[in-house]
Amino acid sequence: MCGICGILFSDTSRKVDPNILQSMTDILSHRGPDDEGIFTADNIGLGHRRLSIIDLSRDAKQPMTNSHHKHWIVFNGEIYNYLELRQTLIGKGYRFQTHSDTEVLLTLYEEYGEECVHYLNGMFAFAIWDAVENKLFAARDHFGIKPFYYFNSAESFVFGSEIKAIFQSKQVESEADYNGLTDYFTFQFCLGDKTLFRNIKKLLPGHFLTYSPNQNLRIEKYWDLDYSLDTQHREEYFESKLLRLLEDSIRLQLRADVPVGAHLSGGLDSSTVTALASTLVDSDFHTFSGGFKESEKYDETAFARIVSDTHHTSHHEIFPEDTDFVDKLSQLVYHMDEPAAGPGIFPQYFVSSLASQNVKVVLGGQGGDELFGGYTRYLVAYLEECIKGGIEGTQPSDKYVVTFESILPNLTQLQGYEPMLKYFWSKGVFEEQSKRYFRLLDRSTSIRHLLNASIWQNRDYSVFEEFDDIFNSGNCYSYINKMTHFDQKTLLPALLQVEDRTSMAVSLESRVPLLDYRIAELLAGTPPMIKYKGGRSKYLFRKVVEHIVPQEIYNRTDKMGFPVPLTEWYQAGPVREFICEILLGNITKQRGLFDTRAIEPALTEERAFGRGIWGLLNIELWFRTFID
Repeated sequence: MCGICGILFSDTSRKVDPNILQSMTDILSHRGPDDEGIFTADNIGLGHRRLSIIDLSRDAKQPMTNSHHKHWIVFNGEIYNYLELRQTLIGKGYRFQTHSDTEVLLTLYEEYGEECVHYLNGMFAFAIWDAVENKLFAARDHFGIKPFYYFNSAESFVFGSEIKAIFQSKQVESEADYNGLTDYFTFQFCLGDKTLFRNIKKLLPGHFLTYSPNQNLRIEKYWDLDYSLDTQHREEYFESKLLRLLEDSIRLQLRADVPVGAHLSGGLDSSTVTALASTLVDSDFHTFSGGFKESEKYDETAFARIVSDTHHTSHHEIFPEDTDFVDKLSQLVYHMDEPAAGPGIFPQYFVSSLASQNVKVVLGGQGGDELFGGYTRYLVAYLEECIKGGIEGTQPSDKYVVTFESILPNLTQLQGYEPMLKYFWSKGVFEEQSKRYFRLLDRSTSIRHLLNASIWQNRDYSVFEEFDDIFNSGNCYSYINKMTHFDQKTLLPALLQVEDRTSMAVSLESRVPLLDYRIAELLAGTPPMIKYKGGRSKYLFRKVVEHIVPQEIYNRTDKMGFPVPLTEWYQAGPVREFICEILLGNITKQRGLFDTRAIEPALTEERAFGRGIWGLLNIELWFRTFID
């Protein structure tokens, strides 16, 4: 886990300034405090900050080159199957000077060129300078666990693990992208390759790029999910194969030359990871959890303790307070580069900080909801789909739809979600699937009255049209696959950005074993009637882990997702004072993005777990940090 950056000028006679490259590298020091290095050769420069996880020796230093010094690599992440790949390459006659996965990756490129990405199981963002072909080759992992941002112009190509490193190159100024802002106010993340910064893009997950002075930029997709359904096997087959893949993914991701622990929230996903991992390690296994003491609805540490006691882990807990929120939020906005997702970033940072004091690597349960179908909104959407199918008489012959009869026993999952149902069915009932799911995700309806109308007046850009393109992409035919596919393409990278930044801010490596691409491929081909049987949240996953996690965890019905007591903090105390100072201050008023007259009443009116004020606060702090 590291930080990478680089510059390539299109003019081959223009040399990269080592001092500028060093400043790009230095600003990523939190991502890699163990070592640093730069490489320059005429119009190319690569920078690296290292967090040493595999092969701790200086031999594994980056930028790394091969024996003939024609290929140079900077790499962020881990290749979990590097030992198997290493043996294959040794069989082809290659010899290795280190025990690192970085050298394996570089050698794999020597052997297979751009096709090397098809052999990788890991989380990665890397760039290779190929002096033979005079090109830069870069790739990002299947799900976008590791970040890769870039700026491309006629004069230069600049990249970095974080956007702030790109600005150090002096090739581009920080400007707001108002299409990106429109995305953010709608979903609290950006769609496609956009960022909140004009001219700064992200390499999409499952893609690679090449850049050369002669051919400029080329981007290609190397991996995507195939939703062709496997109708040849019974439910037991999918259960057995999923269990084997879960066990193998965790086995691979425990590989490290430093101590490994786990985030443990007490939910089904992290409890499963902890349960399986704790049986595979010989040493003391550490787990980390957090909560808030304001109320039980903000604290699930009791469930985490049950898992810890069952599997005999050394458990650690932390309870952030409202003063911590005030003290740290601006720093977190800086680390994020651009806001994404919800306030879970705040407690997640503190749990990561706690973990970094005890281990150097943690496993977590991120990705389970998007892969296995864990969000309640999926059931809300399917309930309408079932009613529609029942009225139209299309259900019995439609293998892609959960039947109304089977969904009835699971409707108790919707207790407490009556306001969502009321809003969802207030208009547009039985519309096409994309419009209905858009309405479930659209957060702008609750904050439009807080925003200046000019935000929505860009007639050249339609959020829904871009949403619709993603929602209906691929060969998805069932509603559950369309919804989870969209979330895997958009929400999941936003959550992984939070995962990356909260861990890297404290020099901790975070691994997510549920996001093994083999698991995702299995689930994509699993018939919805098995994967999401009866509309039961995570039906297949639950069947597999029933005897792995404690029954108290398996039987839980109170899905939390690390909630923060913001609505309570909004009413009085340091958080309210902080928000009023920021959002009602002269700087915000002069910026003109928000209707500041409506903000103070909104603090009182914000619904429980609402994220309207959170979104406004993050955007204003982002402007002050990166644009002003």
